[in-house]
Amino acid sequence: MPLTGLRIIDLTRVISGPFCTMLLADLGADVIKIEPPEDGDPIRTQGSGREGLSWYFAAFNRNKRSVTLDLKTEDGRLALEKLIAGADALIDNFRPGVLARLGFDADRLQAIRPGLVTCSVTGFGPDGPYRDRPAFDFIAQAMSGFMSVNGRPGDPPLRTGLPISDLVSGIYGALGVCAALMRRERTGESDHVDVSLTNSMISLLAYVASHYFATGEVLPRTGNDHPIASPYGLFRTRDGQIAIAPSDNTFFGRLMDALDLSALKTDADFADNQLRVRHRARLNALVEGKLGEQDSAHWISLLNAAGVPCGPVYDMDGVFSDPQVLAQDMVLDVPHGAHGSVRMLGFPIKFASAPCTVRRPAPGFGEHTAELLGELGYSAADQAALRARGVTR
Repeated sequence: MPLTGLRIIDLTRVISGPFCTMLLADLGADVIKIEPPEDGDPIRTQGSGREGLSWYFAAFNRNKRSVTLDLKTEDGRLALEKLIAGADALIDNFRPGVLARLGFDADRLQAIRPGLVTCSVTGFGPDGPYRDRPAFDFIAQAMSGFMSVNGRPGDPPLRTGLPISDLVSGIYGALGVCAALMRRERTGESDHVDVSLTNSMISLLAYVASHYFATGEVLPRTGNDHPIASPYGLFRTRDGQIAIAPSDNTFFGRLMDALDLSALKTDADFADNQLRVRHRARLNALVEGKLGEQDSAHWISLLNAAGVPCGPVYDMDGVFSDPQVLAQDMVLDVPHGAHGSVRMLGFPIKFASAPCTVRRPAPGFGEHTAELLGELGYSAADQAALRARGVTR
């Protein structure tokens, strides 16, 4: 697999960091998850589950090994040092400065393992006036401007339903680590990767930011309509709603022809996209008037055949029973020993020659402590002493 042979030390918890390290583990890296012996990653006890296992935790921690270490103790820090000595990268999502206060600042880490790639996922970044503020996904969505563009006209700003800043920062973290490892391969030089939830969300502002930079204007919230394209959004049919996305003149023409509304292509109100946005209400009413004559399935088939991007509006049942989703293996059933089989999301990156696989399910709490400490040279007696002192579980 692409990252087979690389070892990652995972000092993360909750979502952003574990999602980052899960992506690296899915690509073949040996990810060692370090958890405090008192209670471990908080996600172990959150979300829905079965047979005493949080499926939320299982979904973000597959392909990893778990070690319990109390990093507030000298023995715990010594064990971590030995693990770092054989690692290629270390990832944390502590607040800035926490790792240094534990005795692992940048210089110390490089002394332990020259060439070590490090990555920190934080709320606001390692410097600036907000560096020490606590941050969660909702705060990042609010302060990045992301919420300001979501929702319907006249309604308050709206968060997206998923913890998108955690997920996007996790993706950026994994990308940054892979890039830094490639740079090290070429030059022999290591690097530190900083990713923040807020910066990650700002990077997604796309054409909304471009419009603001070019004009100084703030685009209004448009709900399911596209702020700079029309007709584009959800449209009522005889039995429901469908999503249609004709983003330019070519697709607009195809839509009009497919709906038997070809005369609208020469209507002065709809001559270009800017005019169609200006006259959105009239255009949407004309499109919906036609769509209301048939059921959703009819239009989805007809419009796709005509080359118009169109699809149903699924809930979870619809998504995970769709034949395309199933054909793409985006639903996996992963055996978890005594916990039974856990259903989780599949791999979005598809490799032709070295596909991602679930090599091991999410680890039990401290499941691999003895295994990994043994690899580091700790005898059975040494390990028993660490457990007795509360350093490990």
